[in-house]
Amino acid sequence: MALIRFLESTLGRAIRGVIGLAMIGVGVWLGGYGWVLAAVGLVPLGAAAADACLVAPLLHAPLRPRVH
Repeated sequence: MALIRFLESTLGRAIRGVIGLAMIGVGVWLGGYGWVLAAVGLVPLGAAAADACLVAPLLHAPLRPRVH
């Protein structure tokens, strides 16, 4: 569960946002079918903005980090 703890951290959230932005930027730059990559890039960007870890339910962890 170390991966989930990392992804739920502030750094993990920032990295998900940067990856999403990078996917969107590359997709727009490529044009054509690259727009599909840009659309898929909205998923990690949106998850970072919503503070949700979409990988967590696959590993039987909560979607959102618990508030301590």
